Amino acid sequence: MSSSPSPTAARVSRLALLVVGLCWLAVLFDGLDMFIYGSVLPHLLETKTFGLTPDQAGDLGSYATFGMLVGALTAGTVADRVGRKKLMVACVILFSLASGICALSGSVEVFGLGRTLAGVGLGGLLPTAISMVSDYAPRGRGAIVIGLLMTAHHAGGILSAYVAKWLVEPVGWRSAFWVCVLPLLFAPVLAKFLPESLSFLVAKGRGEEASALAERYDVELPAAKGGKKTAADRWDALAALFRGGEWIQTLLYWVASFGGLLLVYGVATWLPTLMRAEGYELTNALTFVVVFNLGGIVGMLVAGRAADRFGAPRISALWFALTAAGVFLLSVHMPMGVTTLVVFLTGVFLNSAQTMIYATVSIRSTPDNRATSVGWTSGMGRFGAVFGPWLGGQLLASGNGEWGFTAFALAGLSSMVFIGIAALRSSKEGTDSGSSPKLVGAH
Repeated sequence: MSSSPSPTAARVSRLALLVVGLCWLAVLFDGLDMFIYGSVLPHLLETKTFGLTPDQAGDLGSYATFGMLVGALTAGTVADRVGRKKLMVACVILFSLASGICALSGSVEVFGLGRTLAGVGLGGLLPTAISMVSDYAPRGRGAIVIGLLMTAHHAGGILSAYVAKWLVEPVGWRSAFWVCVLPLLFAPVLAKFLPESLSFLVAKGRGEEASALAERYDVELPAAKGGKKTAADRWDALAALFRGGEWIQTLLYWVASFGGLLLVYGVATWLPTLMRAEGYELTNALTFVVVFNLGGIVGMLVAGRAADRFGAPRISALWFALTAAGVFLLSVHMPMGVTTLVVFLTGVFLNSAQTMIYATVSIRSTPDNRATSVGWTSGMGRFGAVFGPWLGGQLLASGNGEWGFTAFALAGLSSMVFIGIAALRSSKEGTDSGSSPKLVGAH
């Protein structure tokens, strides 16, 4: 006869669920703030708000992704100084207040400042939240919990579409950004109930506090690092990516990541506007945002399992090929039902294709160099995230909006080619692996 869980075990499970739930909500608000610009953009362009032109709209989209680049690159250093909990709270406050700047803005310049500051907060939050749930995930459930956390970002994208559908036409576009200020009310809740990161406490020598939290939440205590890394150590880890023939493999991953995030953020910014240009009503164009992000949620849940079975490099290459086909098909005006299915499947493959690049790099790296390899692959990819929204704006401004989906599809094909070549080289060297590590956010 099986015994039921003890009251203590049930209490511990609820505590761990509280931590994961708080991080999930924070990432939900992150996704809402990230996608809201793309959801209101068709309205901004049609009403010529601020005299906005398509090329200016592309620049504004790139401001947020540039801010995300800054936030992501500085998050680790700041978190090591002040703690992951304080950084998460600060990021939520920053992107909420930045949305208030957007809502109050009277010019393109002020609006752009708001989007840039929001991007800094958005870029800093996601990697910090992943680190937090990694510390507090139930034993043996780390990969699943991270995959679930990433669904929150796409749930935020779905919420952004509904906010735009319900508020923009009757109330005005500023109301959508006021909704994005509301997470400010969540910051005190996060500050009160979220515990500090175990990894941070261990690194700071606060072992007793970390042990007490680990026991309370029934999670494993992270092992103490054997000494603090110096600047020389970090540069040596980076230099190792270019020694011997490694430089070819490193550049292949970086270029693949560039194309992948160009595709992710280009489509995320311009999907409603491009679908509007294809002749779909605004309501239908926003519905596609919902369907696209539903596909993203499904993709995050299935990508890891597929990679476990067939290998992350193969899945990444295949996923990019399917993404490119789906994005290209969106340039063809098809029946509503067919288009909706294509948008859903494109969402399934697009977001998790980039995730599998990180998984591929992680698999191939040595444990002591893994963080550097994945971090720099992500960092180089974020330049593509800046370029994607700008590219869409330039195409629309030049009267070639119909080429927008084609350009993004070509980015997907390029990533397929580069990650495919990298996978073939790894196979010849005998370093390819079918196992997949923890899911890492594509953003």
